[in-house]
Amino acid sequence: MTELEKGPLGRRRGRGARERILSASQQLFRDQGINRTGMDQLCAVAQVSKRTAYQHFTSKDELVAEYLRRFDPDVMPGVFDRTDLAPRERLLAAFEIPASMPLCPYIAAAVELHDPEHPASQYARDYKTAIAARLTETAREAGATNPEQLGEQLALLIDGASARTRVLNTESFPTAAAIATVLIDNAIPAS
Repeated sequence: MTELEKGPLGRRRGRGARERILSASQQLFRDQGINRTGMDQLCAVAQVSKRTAYQHFTSKDELVAEYLRRFDPDVMPGVFDRTDLAPRERLLAAFEIPASMPLCPYIAAAVELHDPEHPASQYARDYKTAIAARLTETAREAGATNPEQLGEQLALLIDGASARTRVLNTESFPTAAAIATVLIDNAIPAS
């Protein structure tokens, strides 16, 4: 292999470039935000040329949308697809967010982009709708008297805890879980 076929750090060019770009975008968008991450920096971290980046993603907007699509494609499967938990327990498990988890990337993208027509903003809306739907479906399984209301309440509580954790730089999910317990207890009749 000639030196021209090698990229930075001696890696072969093109092999795994798309994944390196997406990995770099995850790190940089999370750590410093979408708007503060330039394509030059992203390409340097991904160890690809700008030309290569734009061969894989026609624009930064497309990259941002793909970053969100890949973040949680199955809508919290670690919570909603658990067969070891009863539906009520799955509702509470949605609040077991690790302290190391940054602001929800969907909220962060929607706030940063300011454009409701941006593909990433649309994806964020779709994801948030899907979370509420999964919560509603689980509330229905748990026997909630008004599962749509409980699903929306819990979705709002998750988003509020995420934002509050970020703004105050303090863990808000334990308090949100305590509130969720009261909402769930009031919405699901005792057997």
